[in-house]
Amino acid sequence: MQEAGFLGTAAPRAADIVLLLEIGMGAGLLAGALLARAGRFRLHAACQSFIVLLNLILITLTMFPTFHSRVLPKLPARIAKPYYALAVAHATMGSLAEIGGLYILLAAGTNLLPAKFRITRYKLWMRSVLSIWWIVLLLGIATYARSYMTLR
Repeated sequence: MQEAGFLGTAAPRAADIVLLLEIGMGAGLLAGALLARAGRFRLHAACQSFIVLLNLILITLTMFPTFHSRVLPKLPARIAKPYYALAVAHATMGSLAEIGGLYILLAAGTNLLPAKFRITRYKLWMRSVLSIWWIVLLLGIATYARSYMTLR
């Protein structure tokens, strides 16, 4: 049985931990953007890389299994219901943000990709993925609230 959460909702402890980690990672991504703006590119790269890879771990260990067991079996029949629509939007946009982040890591931080697949417009890519990531974070908070909080 899952341990009860500590944020005062009906969420299990793991969901509370993931929520707080994701909010912290959102703040970390903004801090990383400020590092780039200050010209501290090595620290920026380390910060953003750590967060993208930590997020991949959280997606793999917690979010994908939850989506796979609670949402996916009910689709497409219940897509019009708010809980399912929100979860699908979060998963879709989240996948886009994570793939974008991983692409940036590979294309900007390594020589693993052929030259034609590397990034030349860094700011555009990074700002776009950061914007998507924040939309995903807000969708994730809404998904958490819809799943575990009750209105009184």
